[in-house]
Amino acid sequence: MNATPTTTTITAPAARAVAAVKRYGSGDAAVYALDGVTVALPTGRFTAVMGPSGSGKSTLMHCLAGLDRLTSGQIYIGDVELGTASDKQLTLLRREKLGFVFQSFNLLPTLSAGENITLPLDLAGRTPDQDWLRTVVDTVDLGDRLKHRPAELSGGQQQRVAVARALAARPEVVFADEPTGNLDSRSAAEVLRLLRTMVTDLGQTLVMVTHDPSAAAYADEVLFLGDGRLVDRLEQPTRDAVLARMQRFGD
Repeated sequence: MNATPTTTTITAPAARAVAAVKRYGSGDAAVYALDGVTVALPTGRFTAVMGPSGSGKSTLMHCLAGLDRLTSGQIYIGDVELGTASDKQLTLLRREKLGFVFQSFNLLPTLSAGENITLPLDLAGRTPDQDWLRTVVDTVDLGDRLKHRPAELSGGQQQRVAVARALAARPEVVFADEPTGNLDSRSAAEVLRLLRTMVTDLGQTLVMVTHDPSAAAYADEVLFLGDGRLVDRLEQPTRDAVLARMQRFGD
């Protein structure tokens, strides 16, 4: 089931964490969601992040995406260090350089699929690149559904709209947090194939948090977190190989 991975090339990482620490509380009550994580996420690659509940995988993604700030350490998107950015600068960075796909589709019910796709660009006052937009719509196979509202679409189709929305601004990195969590197995496989295509055919950089070994098998590499630390990694994963690694961590 694992698709052919993209060819590895030596390029600057799209995002990276350096000695990343995220601590809640202090003293004996301190809890470390991240405890010194250093990792680089290659440009044009599909990276999955896995680990038991409480391992820090979602915290890592949120910090990498500028949705949360570290206690110490550094996060970079390209050559921009997020710790020195103001809230306004972070908002602009998320709008201009990052795309997001969540477990909940987060579509506006009063807008059509096409309007939901271009909404972030419209809010930013940016004119969509029509050639790129057509490429995105063709990739997600929604050409005949653009005038439909979310209630008229299946769950899989709604998530494909969300993927297209994430791609519309040609972001440097797309972050996906359990993107198939609300889908049946057939729709989930459809969305995962789409995410794989984003990377293989469009050269997109994708970081996906998941608990599902079958989903992780679509990635080029899987990073495993445990107790807030990077504890393992797996290149060219298969479902069985991912499952075997996860069983070491009791999840």
